[in-house]
Amino acid sequence: MSLDACAALVAKGDPDRFAALMAAPVAARARLLPLYAFNLEVARAPWASAEPMIAEMRLQWWADVVEEIAAGVAPAHEVAAPLATLVREQGLPTGLLAEMVEARRADIYDDRPDDATFAAYIDQTAGHLMWLSALAFGTDPKAEGAIRNVAWAQGLATMLQAYPQLAARGRQPLPTDDLKTLVGTGLKKLKIGRSAAKGAAVLPAWQTKALLQLAQEHPEYVPQGRLKLSEIRKRGLLLWHAFRYA
Repeated sequence: MSLDACAALVAKGDPDRFAALMAAPVAARARLLPLYAFNLEVARAPWASAEPMIAEMRLQWWADVVEEIAAGVAPAHEVAAPLATLVREQGLPTGLLAEMVEARRADIYDDRPDDATFAAYIDQTAGHLMWLSALAFGTDPKAEGAIRNVAWAQGLATMLQAYPQLAARGRQPLPTDDLKTLVGTGLKKLKIGRSAAKGAAVLPAWQTKALLQLAQEHPEYVPQGRLKLSEIRKRGLLLWHAFRYA
């Protein structure tokens, strides 16, 4: 099945990640698009309905899709079919895909996570996605820790940007109101990870350092929905990261 549908989904639903994809080498795109589209569809599933049972059913559908892919079946679906091909050709661990689905069940409910639950959620969503992206290129397993550190920081930045929308829906996504400490943890992980994490898989973190530094300097920007960079700065950072890390 064509990757065009995956590209259209990501371009519309996750424009910053799509921008990173377009800055990556052309050959990398076919390996990243199915993963990015899968991540987007799974992330959307908990918000399909205000009724928890309906949202659970949407996530279960994706859990069943992952089971089919693990069994060697290529579902006839615009995202699942190319994902199944990628998994087969690159030998990707479907267990990580299953955990990505399972982690999103937390988005259905409004329980505030503790520190450990939050850390695990970020790792099983942003961390699994970036590590699977790296595995699609045959990345050395020794780099997993570094890549997951970068992904954790990137996932935190994304969560902080989404905070106003989540709060408006009655969610409490962060484990603490002490944003400076939480952001400090993200910046430390990013610094550690950046020393070893390279390749197209880490390009989605192109805004992470700037966003976290902004949140640390102005934590009030998070609930105000002002945690964002100018378009000029975003373009400059993307070009730099594509040159430096891809």
